[in-house]
Amino acid sequence: MWVLIFILLLNLSQRKIEHTQKKRIATIWLCSLVLVFEVGIVTILTKDLNHYWAWAVLAMCIIVGVFFRDRVWPFRFHCISCHRKLDYNHIVGHDDNLCQDCYDKEHPEEAEKRKKTEIKKEVEIEKTPIVVPDKVDELDWDAWEPSDICVITYLFDNDKVLLIDKKTGLGSGMVNAPGGHVEIAETANEAAIREFKEETGLDISSPTKRGELRFQFKDGLGERAYVYFAYAYSGELRECEEARPFWNNISEIPYERMWADDIKWLPLALEGKRFLGTFIFDGEKMVDGKVEVREDD
Repeated sequence: MWVLIFILLLNLSQRKIEHTQKKRIATIWLCSLVLVFEVGIVTILTKDLNHYWAWAVLAMCIIVGVFFRDRVWPFRFHCISCHRKLDYNHIVGHDDNLCQDCYDKEHPEEAEKRKKTEIKKEVEIEKTPIVVPDKVDELDWDAWEPSDICVITYLFDNDKVLLIDKKTGLGSGMVNAPGGHVEIAETANEAAIREFKEETGLDISSPTKRGELRFQFKDGLGERAYVYFAYAYSGELRECEEARPFWNNISEIPYERMWADDIKWLPLALEGKRFLGTFIFDGEKMVDGKVEVREDD
């Protein structure tokens, strides 16, 4: 009975797969043979016949299955063209037993049509307007997923901090700290060291994370930024295409030339506090923001 239930569930799953008529019929054949075997066993038990008759019933089902094997078992585990291992959908569905690549080669028109449909869906998704609220508390930050993760690193030398004039990209023309994107298979700590070297020419050591920032822009861009502080460095300061680094007195940080959120959390970080900042921006204009002092990292 459990085998019958399994085969019927398999048949239901085949309904979602294209070009699966032959294999769906095959599951009906399998169900029929299993049902015949079950009826035979029940008959032997209820009639109190010799149990050896069960072997005869099984042999009959196997003989029928072998005789009609093309209908009973059209399933293949490897592509009949390139012999690549098939996934579940192509094993239980797709009557031709071809992998997707081989199928596309044999049906170029259908492959082109499917490709155009996928591109159309992607374009429609891109055109779907993203509604971002004006208030931080109106956004579900627990379910929020950033489209980019980056790092910001402040280097201190006695009473000075290293800042940059941003020359390209987001925030160009403004003052910021060195930083950039966290690459795949790279930790935020490693990214902080790498980006600092690329933008200033300096090698920093042992940067420590001071806080986290979450930015949601009205155009749909979402960024998570980790803020690091560093106190040891080596090398020679240099300018690059993206930034012009310069030393600035900590007491004279030019907040008026920086992103509007910086003045809300950087003074807290300079006091030694850890923080979580959450902000909504419309371009370079801050719409709303909130900063929480945290006890943990």
